[in-house]
Amino acid sequence: MEKLAKPIIVCHAEQSVDYTVFDAKWIPCSAKFVALGSKPRNTGALQIYELSAGKLNLVKQHEQPNPIKCSTFKASSLRERYLATGDFKGRMCIYDLEDASTPVYKVEGHKQIINAIDGVGGDTIGCGAPEILTGSRDGSVKVWDPRQKDRPVAIMEPFEGDQRRDCWSVAFGNSHNNEDRVVVAGYDNGDVKMFDLRAMALRWESTLKFGVCGLEFDRRDIPMNKLVATTLKSRVYVFDLRTQHPKKGFSYLVEKAHSSTVWLVRHLPQNRELFMTAGGNGSLCLWKYEYPPKRKVQGADGIEEGVIGSLNLLQNNILSSQPISSLDWSTDKTGLGLITSFDQTIRVILTTKLNLY
Repeated sequence: MEKLAKPIIVCHAEQSVDYTVFDAKWIPCSAKFVALGSKPRNTGALQIYELSAGKLNLVKQHEQPNPIKCSTFKASSLRERYLATGDFKGRMCIYDLEDASTPVYKVEGHKQIINAIDGVGGDTIGCGAPEILTGSRDGSVKVWDPRQKDRPVAIMEPFEGDQRRDCWSVAFGNSHNNEDRVVVAGYDNGDVKMFDLRAMALRWESTLKFGVCGLEFDRRDIPMNKLVATTLKSRVYVFDLRTQHPKKGFSYLVEKAHSSTVWLVRHLPQNRELFMTAGGNGSLCLWKYEYPPKRKVQGADGIEEGVIGSLNLLQNNILSSQPISSLDWSTDKTGLGLITSFDQTIRVILTTKLNLY
């Protein structure tokens, strides 16, 4: 069998900025992206850049009242392309980037910083209501419908008197029809909790020993298939979600990578068996998941349980001297990526030969 050529991860263009960049996202159906972060005077930065002829050109910029931690376009239609953000004061805002000086929607969502945000239902292939998911240092996870005024449609938080853990990561999944939807949240103590929004109940939970920095389903708009979690102490977990054993839960594997904290994970939109993780040492790792011959077997107790596959490291590269704070793939061009890091630099990356896999 002919051996496939390895992908190559290279920096295509970069731009230094005068603020700490926490997040950046490609604007759907365009060669533009938005970069977000914190200015030295403790205000928020919102910049729009365009990639043209290998250079990054600043198109617009707006200073916001509070530093911005995270963002998503996933609850907005491809026509509107509204950006939802979470900031350091616990406020969730939605911006029309044609005029981002004032949000079109805002809510005092949490008592402390919003660490993570996700969206669902806004693009052309999503099902159900457009919703935004936020996770905060205050220990709560909330689901918002932008068509509502100022109340969340769901709140997941500890009972009164129970210890509140810092929520570091959140993700939507199982949105394959108008009724089903789950959210998963990761916490600083290694807890991972999956909530069924249809039943409004905890569906599954596990503890991964180390703080959970990143979570992502391979696809949000199909019945649950795979979930990747990244943690402190260099660990990457892959869960097979097709079969849930009542006692053992989901089958999974663990890999060690980056020799540092694995801050986040992003699946390639054009091929969900490929995903990239970003590390605290400024490195990127590109992985491919291989399915097993059978995805479930009958266990010794007579109950079906999942079978996990294998994970292959295709390529890795160090592009920054500081931790990578965000990573986003372009949905329009395979292999075109966007990363930000704490060296106050925005980089557009190219990953070659992905079509071979």
